[in-house]
Amino acid sequence: QVQVVESGGGLVQPGGSSRLSCAASGFTFSSYAMSWYRQAPGKERELVAVMLSPGGSTTYANSVKGRFTISRDKAKNTMYLQMNSLEPQDTAGYYCSVLVRAARYWGQGTQVTVSP
Repeated sequence: QVQVVESGGGLVQPGGSSRLSCAASGFTFSSYAMSWYRQAPGKERELVAVMLSPGGSTTYANSVKGRFTISRDKAKNTMYLQMNSLEPQDTAGYYCSVLVRAARYWGQGTQVTVSP
C-alpha cells in the first residue's frame, strides 16, 4: 500500500535551517509528483512546494520562495524539504503528500517550531 512517512523538524531558532525527509513506499516513486504541505494552528493546510515527475520541475508558495528547496533521491525513494532562513511564521505541522491513481495520500506530519 502507498505510504509516506515524514521525519525531521523540531525546534529551530529564527534564521536557522532544518531539513525534512519523506520516505515513500508502495508506488513507483519516480513516476509521481510529490508535495509538501503545512498547517499552522487555526489555519488551513497550505501547499508549500511541489516537485513534478518526470522532469523534476518545482513550484513554491510565495511565502517560502528563495528559502525552501524541494528535492528527491530516487535511489532512496525519499523526498526532502530543505528550509533555510526560518521565520516564526514557518511554525507548522509539515506533511508529505502524493496523488496516486486519483487518491491522495498523506503522512502523519512532523512539527517544525521556529522560536528563540
